Amino acid sequence: MFTGLVTDVGTVRKAEHRNGLTLFEVESGFLLDQVALGASILHNGVCLTVVDKGQGERGAWFAVEAVPETLDKTVLGAWNEGTKVNLEQSLKLGDELGGHFVFGHVDGVGEIVSITPEGQSYRITIRPPAAIAKYFATKGSAAINGVSLTVADALPNGDFQVAVIPHTWEVTTLSELQPGSRVNLEIDMLARYVARMIGADAPEGQ
Repeated sequence: MFTGLVTDVGTVRKAEHRNGLTLFEVESGFLLDQVALGASILHNGVCLTVVDKGQGERGAWFAVEAVPETLDKTVLGAWNEGTKVNLEQSLKLGDELGGHFVFGHVDGVGEIVSITPEGQSYRITIRPPAAIAKYFATKGSAAINGVSLTVADALPNGDFQVAVIPHTWEVTTLSELQPGSRVNLEIDMLARYVARMIGADAPEGQ
């Protein structure tokens, strides 16, 4: 379980394909003793398990593995050496929930349509896959590359917009986005359950 509040931006230092898996080594500012083998860490919105670790120049480096399904259904398939990654360690009992509940299960990959400065902030327009567009509601929550954001506007064509404050822009990888960039999207779990309860997401024939 995560909050969508990024605690560090890591850097991929190795991407190695082997035995049907892809191993990513990520260097971060986390202290080595803060990263446990078997721990879950959110990487651009994808929950991955730590399988190895060591000490790097910035701090700890750790290794995670991704299966082909994960690479196909998220932006991780485009990662290579030097890619910047939003990181968040999993919640512990007693931690403050400052964002919203994020599960690390990507629902689809969206495309950045536009990025418009609004004073010191930025308004980003995102085009989600058509199958999940109905879940993004004005004032609802969404995770964009693992960052918890409030939907500023849900547009009639299915696109939605988020407003990003300067702090979030500076301490995440959102500032590296540009029109055409692909981003991991996770639907607010509340929206998913509401849709199911009212029948909007019920299997055909029921």
